[in-house]
Amino acid sequence: MASVPLVLVADDEPRITKLVSIALSEEGLRVVTASNGTEAIQKAEEVRPDIVLLDIVMPDLDGIEVMRQLRERRPVPVILLTAKGSTADKAKGLDLGADDYIAKPFHPDELAARVRAVLRRSTGAAPGAGIVKFDDIEIDLERRMVTRGGELVQLSRTEWLLLQHLAANADKVVLHTELLTKVWGPEYRDDLQYLRVWVSRVRRKLGAQPGEPGRIRTFQGIGYLLDVSGRLSADAASEDLDAVPAAV
Repeated sequence: MASVPLVLVADDEPRITKLVSIALSEEGLRVVTASNGTEAIQKAEEVRPDIVLLDIVMPDLDGIEVMRQLRERRPVPVILLTAKGSTADKAKGLDLGADDYIAKPFHPDELAARVRAVLRRSTGAAPGAGIVKFDDIEIDLERRMVTRGGELVQLSRTEWLLLQHLAANADKVVLHTELLTKVWGPEYRDDLQYLRVWVSRVRRKLGAQPGEPGRIRTFQGIGYLLDVSGRLSADAASEDLDAVPAAV
């Protein structure tokens, strides 16, 4: 049983925790539940789950604060559950460090697929090993660390997995579909806008200015390349930017 992933679900609505428990149990996962944020933190300490599903709106501690406290203790993937479904709300949740975001009401099959996808990318082996350096950035693929100017760069799990795959294939174009499948799972292979948002986030973490690609170059309609060698000219890079500057 110890090898079966354990899911912690925290929501103050009993019908939601029951629905999630049934859906994930049918997928062969182990599930424990909590009815509020404080209980979620306590249970996370006791059972050390492989993934946590958190309702954003809870009466004592909201999901964002619970996620922050959990991440202070140990890295654990988090999916946020919320009734808010706008693009802005989703972006905010992801910006705050969530690995994924599901708006209520959701279909049990979609929930199970998202949980499987996050578990896959959180336990997957590194696609490469070694140290990749450019400018003042150092990416240690073995230790899973990134420094900029000697200072540790704080990356979410998803940001790291995306950068890890690009760095392991430095100076090579990685196809959109490959990145989406490797980092998020086959369920996401056609979600290009989702990929653009995450690439934009990683670019900012590496020091690129808004509207600039930095060292992550866009090959429009094809994929992305981490330009470690610096061989691509600035003119070529600007031509390769996607058509939505705010996203990339």
